[in-house]
Amino acid sequence: MTLKGKGQVQVPCHGFLNLFWRFWEGRQQMAKLCPLFSGSSGNSIYVGNSEAGILVDAGRSARQLAQALGRCGIPIAAVKAVFVTHEHVDHVKGLRVFAERNRVPVYSSPGTLCTLEENGCLTPKISEFVAPPGGVECAGMMIRPFHMSHDCAEGVGYKIFTGDDRKVAISTDLGYISDEVMGELETSDLVVLESNHDVGMLQNGPYPYPLKRRILSDVGHLSNAACAEALPGLAEKGATRFVLAHLSAENNTPELAYQTALCSLTMAGFRQNEDFQLTVAPRVNETGKILLF
Repeated sequence: MTLKGKGQVQVPCHGFLNLFWRFWEGRQQMAKLCPLFSGSSGNSIYVGNSEAGILVDAGRSARQLAQALGRCGIPIAAVKAVFVTHEHVDHVKGLRVFAERNRVPVYSSPGTLCTLEENGCLTPKISEFVAPPGGVECAGMMIRPFHMSHDCAEGVGYKIFTGDDRKVAISTDLGYISDEVMGELETSDLVVLESNHDVGMLQNGPYPYPLKRRILSDVGHLSNAACAEALPGLAEKGATRFVLAHLSAENNTPELAYQTALCSLTMAGFRQNEDFQLTVAPRVNETGKILLF
């Protein structure tokens, strides 16, 4: 059976099916980032492809994590490990149950693992490993930690080298962008960077003064302005996709964070959807949003 088109070209139907199948297989193997949850109510990101990948943090219940993965078309069996950034509850709320139930190992810094053990987030049923400075292979990728400044035991971000030679850096919960962090961000194709608060909203908001001071400190959270200031330099180095993450529900809005970042990139001469793509990680990924990179 054949199909006729312009120029009297005849293509077997099975040829179309083969082409479609190759295209579909190729998309399944492409590196993808799925922001499952983001913000003070819980954080978790899937990085990998449709067959194998990792979670960075598990800050919602195991059930909610499974549902979010399902909405993104990612089977639970694809998750080969959880890499934890730090021990705060919005990053580890579902860790123990998810890791035990699905028999996946947990990686993090020595200080974070020790604190997780003390807090009961890790049990003898869970395999735990230190993520070494040189990186560790998992799910066909290389995952390398880097240190960040935050009020926790030993917070880290992660640089992930995928099987198709793409690089993603995930850096949230940091008071400022150190030279080490910048070095990891500026050699990445996709950057997930905290844009936590608008300084004016925070200063004039209802938070008590000690909490405001903590958030604004070098061990607190990155503001919209600080995040936006870093983006043009990253674009200059070759980053093409930016995801703004860990937005405060009380001291920020997705539109404000987005416009602050967009203005900084545009003023530097970069063109949206030509030189870069900019998105805000949803608080809850209800639509199954996936970023291919």
